[in-house]
Amino acid sequence: MFTLDQFPLKYSKNALEPNMSEQTINFHYGKHFDAYIKNLNNLITGTEYEKMELEDIIKKSAKSEKDKKIFNNAAQVFNHNFFFLKIAKDSGTKVPEKIAKAFNGADKFLADFSTAAMSVFGSGWVWLSDDGGKLKIEVTANADNPLAHGRTPILTLDVWEHSYYLDYQNRRADYVDSFLKHLVNWDLI
Repeated sequence: MFTLDQFPLKYSKNALEPNMSEQTINFHYGKHFDAYIKNLNNLITGTEYEKMELEDIIKKSAKSEKDKKIFNNAAQVFNHNFFFLKIAKDSGTKVPEKIAKAFNGADKFLADFSTAAMSVFGSGWVWLSDDGGKLKIEVTANADNPLAHGRTPILTLDVWEHSYYLDYQNRRADYVDSFLKHLVNWDLI
């Protein structure tokens, strides 16, 4: 069984202010993320998934329509944990050389990632992923993620409204800009 304690923040809940408020962290991490963990536990109790690692649950349940609820909750646990692990306050805007080279420059990568984030209709995620040695920016809807498709996630941005509405209301562009300029921990990418 999974617990929120297994996915601790690497910073205090107010450490990301003013780019991400303590109030947002309390709701997004402390309530929203925790709800996915509790839902997943309830869904997998007594099933073949109960003793599996999180990534294995995602990969297996992604292939099964009858396990869609398990997939959605497992993927959201992974997605949220991955998002929170890759951020830190003002860790710089130095896009790693490997990424800059793959996208014809750091500015082009940042622009393409931002454009992808703004293109999400409704709820979803923007990812930088490795697809067999090729870096790509991809958008996934709802809980979907690169793991479900055999790709390796490198960076993600949660563009569900719950991730930014308390701080940015309907200004998704400001949230995306703040994420790329002030929250991505490029040292971990």
